[in-house]
Amino acid sequence: MTETASWSAMPTDKTILILGGTAEARDLADRLTGRSGFRVITSLAGRTKSVAALSGEIRSGGFGGAEGLANYLSSETISLVIDATHPFAATISTHAFEACVDTNTPRITLTRPPWPLPEGGGWQEVANLTAAAETLPGLASRVFVTTGQRGLEAFTGMDDIHFLVRLIEMPADPLPLTDYRVITARPPHDLDTERALLSQHRIDCLVSKNSGGAATEAKITAALEASIPIVLIQRPAPPPGDCADSVDDCVAWIEEKL
Repeated sequence: MTETASWSAMPTDKTILILGGTAEARDLADRLTGRSGFRVITSLAGRTKSVAALSGEIRSGGFGGAEGLANYLSSETISLVIDATHPFAATISTHAFEACVDTNTPRITLTRPPWPLPEGGGWQEVANLTAAAETLPGLASRVFVTTGQRGLEAFTGMDDIHFLVRLIEMPADPLPLTDYRVITARPPHDLDTERALLSQHRIDCLVSKNSGGAATEAKITAALEASIPIVLIQRPAPPPGDCADSVDDCVAWIEEKL
């Protein structure tokens, strides 16, 4: 289901579409909403029931692929698209690239830098969850997984490993794992909590996407402190086009364009 708040735009208003779902997208909406001449719409995938407060208008649900997004850009007279989705949201980013090319709409990708990790530390980067699963036998017996619910079937059949899975919401169906526990929490996560979690659950390996960002960095810091191996999923390459790695740089790009 798609929902968009009602709006009566003035002829001079410039409409900015933020493809959101991240802390950076929320910060950007806060920065832009209320500015004279700007209409700000944040689009969310709608996968979670609870949504943190957002400034401006909110649109929830998919667009129907690149063609559907292109139609939306035209119907809403979108002036700029800000792709501030999760670094691993490759599908919507590709659709945004294609739709903006089709409609000649300026677009920028706002993506947080990867976490700074020490050279030679106890971490490794792998291509995907399947590759991550292949590293675990002999490495760990109690694994903290923070990659989200999608793709967990990569760990199916690993009966001798206990998985602690952190999700934003409890899943509606059982996970495709034999020995596991689900905990729920919404970022940000503080360092003391992450240290306690690793200790309480006797975690001996962390599996995470290399997402970057301050909101979830504490788990990386806690694992490094405890000398727990870290297996990171490599980011997909972003589509071609302008990029910003901070909200400040993104705002400067918007001001230049408008």
